[in-house]
Amino acid sequence: MALIIQKYGGSSAADADKIKDIARRAIAAKEEGNRVVVVISAMGDTTDELLALAHRFTNQPDERELDVLLSTGEIVSSTLLAIAVKSMGHKAISLNGWQAGIQTDASYSRARIQAVVPQRILDELEKDNIVVVAGFQGITEEMDITTLGRGGSDTTAVALAVSLGAEACHLYTDVEGVYTADPRLVPQARKLEEIDYDEMMELATYGAKVIHSRAVEIAELHSMPILVASSFTNSPGTLIHGGVAMELRNKVRGIAHDLNIAKVTVLGVPDRPGIAAALFQPLADAGISVDTIVQNTSVDGITDLTFTVARSDLDKAGQIVKPIAESVGAKGCATAPGLGKVSIVGTGMQNTPGFAGRMFTALSGAGINIELITTSEIRITCIVNEDKVADAVRALHKAFELEE
Repeated sequence: MALIIQKYGGSSAADADKIKDIARRAIAAKEEGNRVVVVISAMGDTTDELLALAHRFTNQPDERELDVLLSTGEIVSSTLLAIAVKSMGHKAISLNGWQAGIQTDASYSRARIQAVVPQRILDELEKDNIVVVAGFQGITEEMDITTLGRGGSDTTAVALAVSLGAEACHLYTDVEGVYTADPRLVPQARKLEEIDYDEMMELATYGAKVIHSRAVEIAELHSMPILVASSFTNSPGTLIHGGVAMELRNKVRGIAHDLNIAKVTVLGVPDRPGIAAALFQPLADAGISVDTIVQNTSVDGITDLTFTVARSDLDKAGQIVKPIAESVGAKGCATAPGLGKVSIVGTGMQNTPGFAGRMFTALSGAGINIELITTSEIRITCIVNEDKVADAVRALHKAFELEE
C-alpha cells in the first residue's frame, strides 16, 4: 500500500466548492488503495487578510503573536477539508503543525524545520484515516507556534514526504506545472515534463512562484521526487527529480523574474577591513537576506557599496544601514525601490560559453538597461527597472528559443 502526500495551495482551496474538490481527489487516491496525507494552505488570500488586520493595530506587530495569528488560516482550511471528507462517507482527521510533529527553531515568520516526528500521523493512518495537515506551521521546543514563511506549505509537504518515506510528493496548484517562463507574461511559454533539482532551485530562488526553494532543497537532499500539477485539471504536470535526461541539460531551461527588489547604496565608504562586516552582520541578525552585492573599485581609499534586498525589507534595511554608514564615515546612503530581476537558468551554462553575451544582447536589443549582474554556475541574473521586467522576460524567452 503506497503512501501519497498531496499538497494544495491557497488558490486551490479558495472556497467551499474547491475544498470539496480537494476532498474528492483525496478520496479517489484512497480508493485506489493508497494511504493519503493531505497538506493544505490557508484559503485564498486569508494570510494576506490576517496580516492586514494585524497592521491595523501597528506597523510592526509582535512576531510571536503574528505567527499565532497567521497559523489560524491553515487551521480553518484543514478542519474544513476533514469535515468535507467525512461528509462524503470517509474517515478523516485534521492535525495542526505541532500535532503532526513539525518541530522548528524560534525564527518567527521564517522558521526552519529542525525535525519531524510523525508518529501521530502514522497512528491515524493505521486507523484508516485520510490525514489532513495544516501547512506552513510548526512548534518550538518552548511550545510556541511558528510559521515557515511564504510558500511554507510546500516545505511542510516535502518534509512530511521524507519523514514518512513516501514515494513522491504531489504539489497541486493553479497552474499545470513548471513553465519555461510565467505564462501570464509569455503566452508561448512551454510546460516542462521534467526538471532537475538544481535548475528548479535556481528558478524558485530567483522568482518562479510555482514551488518554494526550501521545499526543493529538502527534496534534493533526500532524493524525494516532486510532481507539480494542477488541482483543476488532470494534466500530467512537471516532475522535479535528479534523473533528467542529459540532452535536456545542455540549454537554458527557464526564465525567472521577481518584482520584489530594492537597491541600497552606501556612498563614499572608507576602503578598509571590517566595513563590510559592520554593514552586513546587523542585516543578517535582523533576518534580512542580501542578494546581489557590488563594490566599486577604490579611488583614494573611498568606494561605493551597493546591494539588493527584498523591497518589503527596504525600510527595515535602511533603518539599520544608515546609522552604521554614518558611524564608519561613509558620505551617505541612498535607496531605490523600483527594481526587478530577471534570470536565465540552465545547467548547460556550466561548460558552454556564450550565454551571457546572448542574454545581454537580447536585453540591449529590447532597450533594457542593466543595473547589476549576479551569476552562479547555472544562472545569470540581471537587475533592471521594474517596468522593464516583463519586456525582459519576453525578450529572453525569444532569444533562447524556449517556445520550441
